[in-house]
Amino acid sequence: MNRIDRVTAILIQLQSKKIVKAQDIADRFQISLRTVYRDVKTLEEAGIPIIGEAGVGYSIMDGYRLPPVMFTKEEATAFLTAEKIIEKFTDASTEASYKSAMYKVRAVLRNADKELLENMEDHIQVIRNVLPFDAETSRDRLQPFLKSIVEQKIVHVRYTAFHSDETTERDIEPVGIFYASGYWHVIAYCRMRKDYRDFRADRINSISLTDESFHTEHPTLKNYLEKFVQQQQLEKIVINVERKAAKYLEGQKHYYGFVNEQKVSDKIQMTFLSASSESFIRWYIMFADHAEIVYPDSLKETLKNYLRKMADKFL
Repeated sequence: MNRIDRVTAILIQLQSKKIVKAQDIADRFQISLRTVYRDVKTLEEAGIPIIGEAGVGYSIMDGYRLPPVMFTKEEATAFLTAEKIIEKFTDASTEASYKSAMYKVRAVLRNADKELLENMEDHIQVIRNVLPFDAETSRDRLQPFLKSIVEQKIVHVRYTAFHSDETTERDIEPVGIFYASGYWHVIAYCRMRKDYRDFRADRINSISLTDESFHTEHPTLKNYLEKFVQQQQLEKIVINVERKAAKYLEGQKHYYGFVNEQKVSDKIQMTFLSASSESFIRWYIMFADHAEIVYPDSLKETLKNYLRKMADKFL
């Protein structure tokens, strides 16, 4: 990237957040702090009202706006790709909001780039075998939680638990949402349980945003998830898998705590940190004839017990 493009990109970055640290700019463009200071000074000399505070970062004076940005072809197609993904992996309300934003993005594109997107429309597809939301109940499944976080309003939900199939009504204080293992999840403080809980979005039967505010200082979603992982009792599991079978596990292994893998002779040795050896062994049985358990020995006994139970049912 030449210097002119970099300085322009830095200006856009400064407009994207209230405060931007010099180190963040240096990390993004892989340049030194000294170069960052020089580039920022160039912007100041060009009349951009930048406020710099030592130990805090840079900000642009409130009210200053850069004229509409011209996106590159690569950026425009990235927006189109994101639109296809959002169409399949979020609820109808979020999809509608993104489509609305895309109209605004397309509005500032040059005619040639608008034509490019129209031509590319049928060349990018996201296929999902199982949709995370039912078409009839998908509207407003995620947006109320995001609105709750912004406005700090209590959300009332009717929720069916996965393990017990018990349906309860809860008042919750959302912390954040995340997507994992094929489902959207909501982390929230549950007033009924007086603790933080993980609510799977597809098991929420009804949602209503109340007028009651909450003022609790909750952890960020990132901090909560990091602490949750640290508190879990994870068990190390090592297996050897035949190479011809290992390639078919690529889309599944990350759901079971996959850490790393290496070639060992004619096999692939995979290491996992599993929160549930029972869940792991049920998955392992699917390809057990092409694999072997290396560690721990107790898992081998667990496997034998499962196989005996299965044999008793068929013999």
